[in-house]
Amino acid sequence: MKTMKTLFGISAAFAVSLLATSALAQTYPERTITMVVPFSAGGPTDTVTRLVAESMSKDLGQQIVVENVGGAGGTLGAGRVASADADGYTLLLHHIGMATSATLYRKLAYDTLNAFEYVGLVTDVPMAIVARKDLEPTDLKGLIEYMKANKDTVTVANAGIGAASHLCGMMLMSALQTQFVTVPYKGTGPAMTDLLGGQVDVMCDQTTNTTKQIQGGTIKAYAVTSPARLGNLPDIPTAEEAGLPGFQVGIWHGIYAPKGTPAEVTERLSKSLQLALKDPNVVARFAELGTVPSAEAEATPAALKAKLEGEIARWKPVIEAAGQFAD
Repeated sequence: MKTMKTLFGISAAFAVSLLATSALAQTYPERTITMVVPFSAGGPTDTVTRLVAESMSKDLGQQIVVENVGGAGGTLGAGRVASADADGYTLLLHHIGMATSATLYRKLAYDTLNAFEYVGLVTDVPMAIVARKDLEPTDLKGLIEYMKANKDTVTVANAGIGAASHLCGMMLMSALQTQFVTVPYKGTGPAMTDLLGGQVDVMCDQTTNTTKQIQGGTIKAYAVTSPARLGNLPDIPTAEEAGLPGFQVGIWHGIYAPKGTPAEVTERLSKSLQLALKDPNVVARFAELGTVPSAEAEATPAALKAKLEGEIARWKPVIEAAGQFAD
């Protein structure tokens, strides 16, 4: 009899839990949602986040406030969300650094694969290999020869460990099998400022950050890292075309929620994301930035989880070969 009462108690508790979850899913969201960007305001990921957040807010009927929590290559912001209440009111929009930080950082405050629930992929931004406008080489083959010949003095800027430009720089060193002098900055803005001013030589960064400067002729572009040329930069060859076979680097972005967030809530967010990525304003603004929204099939929890797992495995040997770790 005691066993029956225990079983009944467990069943009743489970039923109450199901009802609470169902009620949350039906009423969610009831208040403002915070979407954390783990980088500074005004950067490429921040730009993408604000466009998507604005569109999702319209569908969800509640405002999504973007909060910039920069530092430690995005791990501070990710850690903030990992420790937040699992109620769907604190989200994270992070780029490929979510995958690379699992190897880059010897100590993380969270388990990358197991500290989050997944909402969906947002976009995959190509990179551009650029340089100060007065650098001598006129094409990518010439740039490669120049960098190899001057490997001890040529400077490659990045926005700090874990930033997209840092990752692309490591991939470039791996592809060329040559180490260069890397110059880390505290953000994309200062790195670009010094490239524009000629204080550094080369950078590989997202087209969301380089397109305007390329179009304005204030920096020199050698290649984009996408499979095909970009519509807004039609004269810039792909790295494959320009003499760097197989060099394709995309800085994908995804939305996450704290572990334990009800599946009904993450599914609601995923549906809202899918609608946002079809929003004509989002599509048009993404095109201006040199990227496209993720397809509906990619803006799902399952697709983002699979992407993260695959990218952790892909980047691990690249990072280990570069030997650029952070504590």
